[in-house]
Amino acid sequence: MRALVFLFLLFFAVNPSVADELLAGAGKVDITRPGEDAGSNPPMVKALVLSQGETNVVLITLDAVAIAEIGSIRDPYLADVRKALSESFGIKANSVLVNASHCHALVADDIVARTVQAVMAAWESRVPVKAGAGVGHEDRIMENRRLVLKSGAVADVRHAYALPPDDEVAAVGPIDPRIGLLRFDRVDNGQPLAVVYQFACHPIQGVPSGGNTADLTGFASQVIEANLGDGTATALFLQGCGGDINPVLYKSATLPRDGQMHGNQLGLSALKGLRQIKTGDDAPIHISREILTLPRADLAPRIAEMEKEIDTLVESLKGTKLNFDTFLPLYVKYHVNGDYPSEAAGRYLQDELLKKEDWKTLDETNQAALDAYLRNIRVMEELTRKQINLALLERHQARRTGAGASVTAEVVGLRVGEFRLVTFPAELTVEVGFGIREKSPHPLTFVSGYTNGYHYYAPTPEQMKNRGGAQEDSDCLLDLDWYGSFESSALKLLQGL
Repeated sequence: MRALVFLFLLFFAVNPSVADELLAGAGKVDITRPGEDAGSNPPMVKALVLSQGETNVVLITLDAVAIAEIGSIRDPYLADVRKALSESFGIKANSVLVNASHCHALVADDIVARTVQAVMAAWESRVPVKAGAGVGHEDRIMENRRLVLKSGAVADVRHAYALPPDDEVAAVGPIDPRIGLLRFDRVDNGQPLAVVYQFACHPIQGVPSGGNTADLTGFASQVIEANLGDGTATALFLQGCGGDINPVLYKSATLPRDGQMHGNQLGLSALKGLRQIKTGDDAPIHISREILTLPRADLAPRIAEMEKEIDTLVESLKGTKLNFDTFLPLYVKYHVNGDYPSEAAGRYLQDELLKKEDWKTLDETNQAALDAYLRNIRVMEELTRKQINLALLERHQARRTGAGASVTAEVVGLRVGEFRLVTFPAELTVEVGFGIREKSPHPLTFVSGYTNGYHYYAPTPEQMKNRGGAQEDSDCLLDLDWYGSFESSALKLLQGL
């Protein structure tokens, strides 16, 4: 008997996570900027606090575009939140993970106070829970915005400039349909207390009015909270690797821009996966981080190249006999009736009978003028794309000159039971997430950008060969060596989780 007791005590001594009960609490606070009403879909800050023995994890999600750099949340937001949580609750700085959904909501100036308020509500409401992890699937609401052209170049889909012509597009990039899921059920009554759903999207669809909104992920959270259990659970959205993802039909000129449809679909897909998760007692938690020093890219050579490319395009513009007023009706006529565009068929047949080519010659002249005008349009559209992306390169090069040749980036690894998460403070592309996930030793591994800071876009080294062609590559301050450092750090953290 004594031997059994000794073995029992020894087992829990070397496995403290088994002996320690998992506690969880959730809180949320409206962060709508005063005077910028968001209607039924206000931006929120939500907090999930997990405690197990001496370990605490604080997961904060924000309906905001980013943590510093762009949008209204500015430095030292993260440092101020961590300081307040340390002073109020003794929570260590490296236990706090803050993820921005990347929606473009307008948030209140007192965002630090509201964030701390959400964490306080979560901290004070902790109760014993069971946890479980799983995956959902959604592939209807998003598309990769990178377009591979027949020339081998890559363009992207943005409102800032025109799409490349359809006859130049050869392929599109991939999407990631996996929804990473975490579910926490109360021990006392079995009801869901909180859920976390992680997904790669770009919540920039907005609402038809163009007003303030938490966008599609806010709508998705509402669907989950209203339909899971007794309706008291808090749903926290974690942005994944959405850097090169757009909402489907993002450029449509025939449909209102409305994130609610996309959000409803995402919410229902997450619900389907959440309902299949069975929660249990065995859910050890762990959080760790590593601070990387990463090189800024020297963009001066590429800037010089693009300036020459722009000069060449300008020189390729040629004069035409048409202006827009004469081009448009001709273009319509020659596309409505390619055989007899200028007059009725009888006039052409009369020419044939008389062995004349008057109408044929007119058509050849008009078609040549149309082709010349269209060539100019395509050149001007390409000029627009290049000039806008060149401005992004120039901005980052100026920052390199003023702020130095390197930046620091916080990489975080989080474990909750079988769920593993690794984060980075930039807009990661889908391919970055695929690369880490494929090498991870854990089946339920997920990668999130937009976390604990913001360093603009972070594409793969292969994608960065396209500097100046797409926003993800142009709005990137990092040198291509960043990826090797991040991959090494992420895999090391995952090995230790």
